[in-house]
Amino acid sequence: MTDVARVAVVDDDRAIRWVLERALAQPDLEVECIDRADVALSRLLDDPPDVLVTDIRMPGIDGLDLMSRIREVHPDLPVIVMTAHSDLESAVASYQGGAFEYLPKPFDVDEALALVRRAVAHARERKRPVSVPEGLDAEIIGEAPAMQEVFRAIGRLSHSHITVLINGESGTGKERVARALHQHSPRASHPFIALNMAAIPRDLIESELFGHEKGAFTGATASRQGRFEQANGGTLFLDEIGDMPAETQTRLLRVLADGEFYRVGGHTPVKVDVRIIAATHQNLERLVEDGRFREDLFHRLNVIRVHLPKLAERREDIPRLARHFLVEAAKELATDVKVLTKDAEAHLTRLPWPGNVRQLENTCRWLTVMASGREILIEDLPPELRQDEGGEVANGDWRAAFRDWADRALAAGHTHLLEEAVPDFERILIETALKHTGGRKGEAAELLGWGRNTLTRKLKVLLPALADSD
Repeated sequence: MTDVARVAVVDDDRAIRWVLERALAQPDLEVECIDRADVALSRLLDDPPDVLVTDIRMPGIDGLDLMSRIREVHPDLPVIVMTAHSDLESAVASYQGGAFEYLPKPFDVDEALALVRRAVAHARERKRPVSVPEGLDAEIIGEAPAMQEVFRAIGRLSHSHITVLINGESGTGKERVARALHQHSPRASHPFIALNMAAIPRDLIESELFGHEKGAFTGATASRQGRFEQANGGTLFLDEIGDMPAETQTRLLRVLADGEFYRVGGHTPVKVDVRIIAATHQNLERLVEDGRFREDLFHRLNVIRVHLPKLAERREDIPRLARHFLVEAAKELATDVKVLTKDAEAHLTRLPWPGNVRQLENTCRWLTVMASGREILIEDLPPELRQDEGGEVANGDWRAAFRDWADRALAAGHTHLLEEAVPDFERILIETALKHTGGRKGEAAELLGWGRNTLTRKLKVLLPALADSD
């Protein structure tokens, strides 16, 4: 027999109770409808359901009060709050009261069913012990071959003061690598100063880098040290060096050659001992060819080059990175650590991640705030990330996505692909057909083009939990 989940529906509207009772009449769900919150409270406090679905506005105590009182005794009970008054105040009050999800009326029946199933899945996951990953390396995470090359470069440079140029797309973690190069260098006890060339107005770049004297320009009411002086003895990280204006390139070249500079408006040379680590997502050789970057400065910076791979080129690192970022987000937001289900983890691993590691980090921060339960399901992901490969499946081209999966699996050394793919393919079709027929197997078999006996036989192998259900 399938594991049946109890769902309690509380609403004084008979029509809503009727609709939900029939929508939730599934083989794995048992529905109890109650027309008053006070009746529900006395009935459910001692015998809580797996999921509570309640309206807000009802005679006597309202749905928010019902949720509050039941959750005092059963804090892990997921509550779905419904209301015909779908305004901001109702939504905020629902979530602040601990609602699993908020369902405005009128609602789509399939959406309500999917939401209840998500709540059931989360309720069951909360009953399982969850191990939070510990001891993750907060510096740089990477087991992929391309990242191992980066680690080797950091290791080889650990006793060096040499200039380094880091190449990589935006979001690949160039500043993390620069910090690691600094922390594993003889300069580790001195400052690490970072400056993003693309984030500073052109007319302020020289003042930021070299500082200025009092009265050097309008608003310069006092002398100020620049980043070079702040980094003296340590490391200056110049991010997006390709965006540095031509006149600043000339001054930077002189500093690298002479080890000294003048503050803006100053007449006394300032000597510094600074290691330069530069980074860019641009092709500096092309910028040199186009006359937009000084060739002599390029050769000064391009002593040792470290290339950072795109996240899509190191997919095997995505699960560990995601776990790390979920832990970090929970610390930052002072909340419980969310944990990815295996399906969600595998799904994230297949995505293209055009924003690279930064996009994954921001996604984990979003999930920590927005995911309803402790376990993160595929359905909890932001809408734009729920389809593999940037929406190929959503556009109907599932064959292309399937072909891409096969290519990646074979490239990764997998064998016996049919043994893995065919059962999954049939299982998905069966589950979808049963969903469309409300669990009626005869109709599902007809939709699939099978006989009833064939479907029964497949269920016993692929979905034994549903094989004996009516």
